[in-house]
Amino acid sequence: MAKMIFVNLPVADVARATAFYQALGFEKNEQFSNSQGSAMQWTDTINVMLLARPLFSSFTQKAIADPFTQTTSLFALGLEDRAAVDAITQAAVAAGGRELHEPEDHGFMYSRAFEDLDGHGWGPFSMDVAAHAEAMAQGDAQHAEG
Repeated sequence: MAKMIFVNLPVADVARATAFYQALGFEKNEQFSNSQGSAMQWTDTINVMLLARPLFSSFTQKAIADPFTQTTSLFALGLEDRAAVDAITQAAVAAGGRELHEPEDHGFMYSRAFEDLDGHGWGPFSMDVAAHAEAMAQGDAQHAEG
């Protein structure tokens, strides 16, 4: 079996959250979904489990943080280009999400950020890996000179 990741998110309304993630391009895996949770597949190995808050709370003894007022994690989505970053952010906003800040362009990396309906933060980005390596090397060289 391939290594996989399942990100579990507490949600207030499973059906509404499912529709939001489908609008972003996630596919619902019916085999692992029911009224208490939806398995949303991003790739063959990356999945987001949208779990009703009572079900989610059964997996932990800790209090569930309010993602509208506290940050526990941010999820970055690497995409093929700027157009894909813009498209998923626009889809998120159109589906009821909230854009968190203006686009950021660092030359080698372009990113945006949005919250889903339950306040979970997502950061789609595209990166030119070769340009990033060059920028890092220049930064190291300037640091060595300083």
